[in-house]
Amino acid sequence: MSALHPRSLLLVSAVTLGLVAASSAGAAEADATATLMGRDGATLGTVSIHQGPAGLALTIEAENMPPGPKAIHIHAVGDCSDGEEGFQASGGHVNPDGHQHGFLNSDGPDAGDLPNFYVHEDGTAWAQMFNERASLDGSVGVELLDADGAALVVHENPDDHMTQPIGGAGGRIACGVIEG
Repeated sequence: MSALHPRSLLLVSAVTLGLVAASSAGAAEADATATLMGRDGATLGTVSIHQGPAGLALTIEAENMPPGPKAIHIHAVGDCSDGEEGFQASGGHVNPDGHQHGFLNSDGPDAGDLPNFYVHEDGTAWAQMFNERASLDGSVGVELLDADGAALVVHENPDDHMTQPIGGAGGRIACGVIEG
């Protein structure tokens, strides 16, 4: 194998620096956040939300959650004040177009559907997911920062992405109001 020409080495270094700078730019401050609270009011994690040209990028960082696969959905009302009652004040999924629930449903997904994520045995989780059916400002799909806001709700089980209305995901175990 031949050695790199000095100009090639300079080009490789410039590309590498550009990639590092681009990845650092990706760590910019979130456009919105949600603090996930358990039914007892304990903080279980945060979700950072970035507005992109084609929808939202959501990054979940959780701790002290029950282990196993979990469903997470965007709910229509930014109210998590009733944890003892299971966060019912957050309403159902954001779904202004009346689609059926689920990525595997031929009449879905609704705007609040998101992929499942996994909580490790130590109660921690990190996941990144995207939603092209919603935005913070209404530029894509449904607007989440409208008059009554929106919330992210974590369920006790995974979503099967087909069963109505929530994919068999079970009870609501955490909720976070989306704040911009």
